[in-house]
Amino acid sequence: MSSASISAPLSSVLSPQTTPRLSVVIPVRNEGVNLRIMIRILGAAMEVPYEVLVVHDDETDNSIRVVEAMADRQTRLVHNRLGRGVANAIRSGVAQARGEYFLIFAADEVGPVLAIEDMLRLMDRGCDLVSCTRYTRGGRRLGGSRIGGILSRAANAMFHALTGSVLTDSTTGIKMVRRSVFNQLDLKAAPVGWAVAFEMAIKAQLAGLQLGEVPIVSIDRLYGGESTFRLGPWVLEYLKWFWFGVRNAGDMRKNGRRLLI
Repeated sequence: MSSASISAPLSSVLSPQTTPRLSVVIPVRNEGVNLRIMIRILGAAMEVPYEVLVVHDDETDNSIRVVEAMADRQTRLVHNRLGRGVANAIRSGVAQARGEYFLIFAADEVGPVLAIEDMLRLMDRGCDLVSCTRYTRGGRRLGGSRIGGILSRAANAMFHALTGSVLTDSTTGIKMVRRSVFNQLDLKAAPVGWAVAFEMAIKAQLAGLQLGEVPIVSIDRLYGGESTFRLGPWVLEYLKWFWFGVRNAGDMRKNGRRLLI
């Protein structure tokens, strides 16, 4: 038995008959080092029945060996056969998830684990989607690409002002969504980076869903691994959704609903 299973609270350990309350969907690309740590941290932090779905594009991904070696019964491997990229990995993971809520998560992000309890609390208060934020009081971004960080902060501030987005950090990939509304979002983002998370935030507000936001200290790529950040393709895909939100700013403002911890 892995150390994650040993340290997990009894209420979070799944038996074969237990339906998980939370499904953590983690798209990966050679994140073996990060996963070894992340799975143990999740096991120690979770207080509800949960499962982890590690979604890989390639059968040579080093994440596979790590998950198999840990033999953690909360964790399953999912082979993304819909096409490469984060957006398709999320679709593949959600298709096999069993939880009441889905948590879209990044293997290289340690800080947001501490926000899971607050995210669940907002979901239980009626939120349909809860997003983490690095750009409001209590939030902070550490590590990662310097250029990416500057662009992210500026773009989120501008988007918030221009569209009336109720979220201060629409682009963060750490989002929890209710199973019953996920298909309403009708995600279309190209498999380029994490733009699909931006799309989720916009479409959830346009649909009039109840949104929530929780501040985090984001510690990006603390333990290495393989980043998928590519400036040109990422910027183009994010710009597409930025202008989609701007074009629909009237409906964004009319339908904005937010709960805070």
